[in-house]
Amino acid sequence: MSKVNLYKGFEVELFTGSLNSHIGVSADIEKIFSDFVKEPDDRNVEYITTPEKDYKFLYEKLITPRKKLRQWLNNKGLTIIPSSTLCFEHDIQFQRSDIDNVYHQFIQDNYGISIATSSVHINIGIDNLDKLFAAIRLIRSEAALYLSISASSPFLNNKITENHSQRWIQFPKTPSKVPFFVNHNSYIDWIEKNLANENMQNIRHFWSSIRPNGPQRPLILDRLELRICDFVHDINLLLGITALLELRILNLFENLNTLDPLNASIFSINELSEICDQNEINAAKDSLNSELIHWQDGEKVICREWIQNLLTDLSSTAEKFNMKHLLQPIYTVLEEGNQSMKWINQYEKGLSIEQIMKISVDDMIKNEDESV
Repeated sequence: MSKVNLYKGFEVELFTGSLNSHIGVSADIEKIFSDFVKEPDDRNVEYITTPEKDYKFLYEKLITPRKKLRQWLNNKGLTIIPSSTLCFEHDIQFQRSDIDNVYHQFIQDNYGISIATSSVHINIGIDNLDKLFAAIRLIRSEAALYLSISASSPFLNNKITENHSQRWIQFPKTPSKVPFFVNHNSYIDWIEKNLANENMQNIRHFWSSIRPNGPQRPLILDRLELRICDFVHDINLLLGITALLELRILNLFENLNTLDPLNASIFSINELSEICDQNEINAAKDSLNSELIHWQDGEKVICREWIQNLLTDLSSTAEKFNMKHLLQPIYTVLEEGNQSMKWINQYEKGLSIEQIMKISVDDMIKNEDESV
């Protein structure tokens, strides 16, 4: 990897259970594994990777905790469920992982199990604040593309939904309206205002497709956090999505005047915010087949074509940084469909949700075994 490559880290949420039910053991997992933390609903657990530049190290950081967890789950007759929603028939009551946690109580009272989803948050290190907020503006404008590649939640409560990412449809984006931040100060002012009027309970209570992150938010920031992606069980695809994201940011840094939406869009920042929110909903419904509005010129474009055009635009950057091979899984998704599309196809051919998940669990285990 080039010295110019950016640091990358992940927050990976998982569902645990059997092959026909969701079973919460996150509090136990947190006690046993130092790199796992429990989520508010006990059926969810999360592990966090330390930042790396090299994709070979990232692969190990992503696969190793999952393999350790699977071995422990196997001894209990449990597994990792690859859906990003509670796909099996389930108790609609919130299942608390920590009954003494006041913030968890607030989440339960206000959102219920709509927040019981699994995803992967991709963090990209950017220590220059002007570049960080330019990157946040651009990636938010294209966040629907990353959701469409990763979509893996067409099922809920043992039924098929009308959405490719039921997770993003049901997840309570908070605050409901997020502006395009023109600089660091505008972000600080907005955060402080929303904390003061209790739209946000704390600095963590900012749930959007993308946000600035850092050791002391909102004042000290050092990374972009893309939060829109569904859970991706194929590590090579997750690294492909990450490479696409990193290349787009590196491409932006070389072309700030022509790629920062603040300068390069026909829309005002208020219009951009509305367009991007609608694009995300359209992508959650139909993913690669969705019709989106391009942030630059307002033209309507099919998501799959937008991604293909983006890959073409980034080809020289990918060659420059020796990252072209990392993007191959995205080309495969464009040809064969994302995880939701494959599952919907299997469901329409007569397979049950339990049978579909069993096939995907076997695929996960095969990939983990091949990584030895």
